[in-house]
Amino acid sequence: MILLMSSPDGRLSATYRLKHHYWPLIKSRQTFTLTLTGIAGYLCQLPAPVDWPRFAGLVGSLFITISGCTVLNMVFDRDIDCKMARTSSRPLVVEPGNARTATYLGGALIAMGILWAFTLSELYGILALAGAGLDVLVYTLWLKRRSAWSIVWGGLSGGIPILAGSSLAVGRIDAAGLLLALAVVCWIPSHNLTLGMLYPADYLTAGVPTFFNVYGQAITLAAMGLSSLVTIALMAAAFIWLNLFPGVLAILAASSLGLVGLAIYAWKRSSLRVVGALYKYSSFYMLASMVLLSLAVLK
Repeated sequence: MILLMSSPDGRLSATYRLKHHYWPLIKSRQTFTLTLTGIAGYLCQLPAPVDWPRFAGLVGSLFITISGCTVLNMVFDRDIDCKMARTSSRPLVVEPGNARTATYLGGALIAMGILWAFTLSELYGILALAGAGLDVLVYTLWLKRRSAWSIVWGGLSGGIPILAGSSLAVGRIDAAGLLLALAVVCWIPSHNLTLGMLYPADYLTAGVPTFFNVYGQAITLAAMGLSSLVTIALMAAAFIWLNLFPGVLAILAASSLGLVGLAIYAWKRSSLRVVGALYKYSSFYMLASMVLLSLAVLK
C-alpha cells in the first residue's frame, strides 16, 4: 500500500503524509468539539442575522489555533506517550523523526490562527492568544507533570473558545459568555478525571500525577460528581439567561439528569464500567449542549 502511494522517486506522497502522519496530530474529535463550543458561543449570542464571512473567520481561526496547540502538545508529550499503552500508537511515538516538522507545523498554525483572530476583533484575538498560552505553556509544559491540579488549567484553556465566540458576537465579555465558559471549564476536569481512573497504571508509568493516583478513588469520584453538578448548574443558568426556547431547556434538563445520574451511580458503585460509561456520556452531554445552544440563532 505504501509503495502504491509513493512518488516515482520512492518518497511518500504529500497526501499520504498529511493523512497518516500529520492529520492525527490534531486529535480531530477533540479539536472539533472545542471548535464547536466556540461556534455555539457565537451563534447563541448573535444580536442580528449571521454574518457569514465573520462566522467563517471564527470557525477557521479557532480550528487552526486549537489544532496548533494540539500538535505542540503531541510534540512535548511524546516521551510520556511512549510509556502509556493508551497513547503508544500516537504518530510521534511511532515515527519520532517527524517531531521537528510537527513543531514547526504547530507553531505556524497557532501563529496563523491568532493573527486571523486579531483581524476579526482585538478582544477575540487576545482571548485566542490567552487560550493558546494557557494550554501549551501553563498546562502542558509547566504543570501537567508536576501536579494533579493541572487539569484545572487545562479546563481554563478549554473554556476559552466558547468565551471567545461569545465575545466576537457581542463585542465584549458578558455574563452569558462567562457562565458558558465556566460550565466548560468545570466539565473538562470531570471528563479527564475518568481517564485517570480507567488507566491508572499508564499514568503512574509515565510519571503524570492524576487525582486517582494522588488522592485515591473516593476523592476522585466525589470530585467527578461535584464537577458534574456544577457543570449542569452553570449550563442551566446560561441557557435561562439567554432565554432559550422551553423545549431546548427541557432537552438540556433531560441530558443533565443523565450526567448527574451516572456520576452518582459511579460514586456509589465504584465500578470502572460505570466510569467508562460516564466518560462517553459526558462527551455526548457537551455535544448536545452545544447543538442546543446553536439553535438559539433561530430565535
